[in-house]
Amino acid sequence: MELFNYYRSSASYRVRIALALKGLDYTYTAVHLARGEQLKESYASVSATRLVPTLREDDGTLLTQSLAIIEYLDETHPQPALLPADARGRARARALAYDIACEIHPINNLRVLRYLSADLKVSEDDKNRWYRHWVETGLAAVERQLADHPATGRYCHGDAPTIADITLVPQIFNARRFDCRLDHVPTVMRIFEQCMTQDAFNQTQPAACPDAE
Repeated sequence: MELFNYYRSSASYRVRIALALKGLDYTYTAVHLARGEQLKESYASVSATRLVPTLREDDGTLLTQSLAIIEYLDETHPQPALLPADARGRARARALAYDIACEIHPINNLRVLRYLSADLKVSEDDKNRWYRHWVETGLAAVERQLADHPATGRYCHGDAPTIADITLVPQIFNARRFDCRLDHVPTVMRIFEQCMTQDAFNQTQPAACPDAE
């Protein structure tokens, strides 16, 4: 397998974690978003959306969208499972992942921040305020779903990492990079710290990537 990704991309980090949890080997191919490498024609043949990550299977099959890739990996390499065994558990784990991947991340990714700055002429301070507002309020919503919920264990759902944890950890890395307030989400941070004791989360973090700057 070959993973096209960028070290700071939280969506890419999700897939790196999933591959590591599954113990799957892959070729790491860097696509530098800040330099616009995703917009070059050479990447257009890999990703029609020109986003990362993209996973290329050995037979040439191309897979996009991090959560879809993670579920594909879970179906094709079932152990260890990244989704709970029961339907209600799967729905809860997916909902937590979607609350981050669909409600927080899209309005704060690089192309949105660049549009705010370059096209709308938003100041650097106001852009960062935008970022912090949506991350802090979004994580507060996640906290409310985790705190005191009977299904919350050492991780977001139970005592083993799921797609929810895989999505949560990269968002916390981004939150810290933009100096977001995190003292209002103690359950989120407890789970984050638990995840980071595992090699699959720690050894795939942005600073550990070959293209890290």
